[in-house]
Amino acid sequence: MIDSAQIRADQSFLFLAVPARGTPSRKKPMHSTFVDTEIASQPETWRRAAALLPDVASRLPQAGERVAVVGCGTSWFIAMSYAVLREQAGHGVTDAFAGSEFPRTRDYDRVVAISRSGTTTEIVELLSGLATPSVLITAVPDSPAASAASDTVAMPFADERSVVQTRFATSTLSLLRAQLGADIEALAREAEAALDIPLDDLLTADQCTFVGLGWAVGLTYEAALKTREAAQFWSESYPAMDYRHGPIAIAQPGRLVWTLGPAPVGLADEVATTGARFVEHELDAQAALVVAQRFAVGLAKSRGLDPDNPRSLTRSVILA
Repeated sequence: MIDSAQIRADQSFLFLAVPARGTPSRKKPMHSTFVDTEIASQPETWRRAAALLPDVASRLPQAGERVAVVGCGTSWFIAMSYAVLREQAGHGVTDAFAGSEFPRTRDYDRVVAISRSGTTTEIVELLSGLATPSVLITAVPDSPAASAASDTVAMPFADERSVVQTRFATSTLSLLRAQLGADIEALAREAEAALDIPLDDLLTADQCTFVGLGWAVGLTYEAALKTREAAQFWSESYPAMDYRHGPIAIAQPGRLVWTLGPAPVGLADEVATTGARFVEHELDAQAALVVAQRFAVGLAKSRGLDPDNPRSLTRSVILA
């Protein structure tokens, strides 16, 4: 369940009634949810994240530093994408780890931790015992992880009422991409276009595999996670070049192979021979993720599920 004391979101978005404890997850399909509103707000939250950069740039990794980026679940996948982008931009060695898998024997100049709530056990414990300078990117500035980190970058306007993460993760990536020189205004316009792409003909699929290249690989993991979380749907994710090395065996009529960003030459034709449908949008991979988020929520509703409150999940994993 959502702890309302942890919510620091911008009050401008629509709040809807949260089901009471014990309400079954399977129910009549809903037309509007917290996560619908949060997905739709992403163009604006991306702009707001980029606008923070002049004030927080000194807290973020500097060019030439050796950096580790850590997170759990969605935050880990965002860390993966940022790590590739930072190295491609020539800013220095950048490694991404799940919070529980950080190698304490390695030397880094800075650790970046990503945690929406700032309460995730693995992140709090890691930061609490870390001698390396650290910065936490979070939606909740007065959290345990914020107290443990050397510095904090807070984005309360990107916090969420839904258990399922969407805008906090992509707003974090927008901030980090802005520091690397990306045009976030252009990216936000692509996200606006992504909000209008029709989905109805995709929602009848019985399986989906997301693929991508380079920095988009982390986003494919996130897209697949969203469909599993929100809709209890069979989804997988792979580097696009590796898809031919086994995973293509499950492609068949009624299934989707969905690329975020450009696909390798020839892959669409190979998928077509299996009878599966190849899905590609001419969008930056981050904007294409918005379409995948909408797909996950649409699937959940078509199955009579509550995408705000996925089965067996809570806002943050806090271990005893």
